[in-house]
Amino acid sequence: MQPVEELSAKFRARGLRVTAQREAIFAALYGDESHPTVEALFDRVRADVPAISLKTVYQTVHDLDALGEVQLLDLGTGSVRVDPNVDDAHHHLVCTVCGRVRDLPISFDGLQLPARYRRGFTVDHAQVIFRGRCVSCSD
Repeated sequence: MQPVEELSAKFRARGLRVTAQREAIFAALYGDESHPTVEALFDRVRADVPAISLKTVYQTVHDLDALGEVQLLDLGTGSVRVDPNVDDAHHHLVCTVCGRVRDLPISFDGLQLPARYRRGFTVDHAQVIFRGRCVSCSD
């Protein structure tokens, strides 16, 4: 994900408003590898910007997703997760105990759908989710 200044410029270029709340969201996501839920991101930003609304956070992450700056993930954990790592092809590790999500930079070159499923269907994107216990929860 790009730094705050670059995201602000990109939003303005697309005719999107740039507010202090949006810049706080940009800053909170920059360099974040934790894949926060939208609600966790809201709580984090609200500590510095008490007037922010959950709706503003949802709208901003959807705008970021539309611009290709984040990927919104439904990993089956009950909440939408925000992944600011859109530069590197990767999959995800999800801890079934604590819910922690980590990037997994692995490639599955040559993986294809069986022929009977390829007819009439074009794959645009594939995501593999590995579920298990992280090192903290394995003890």
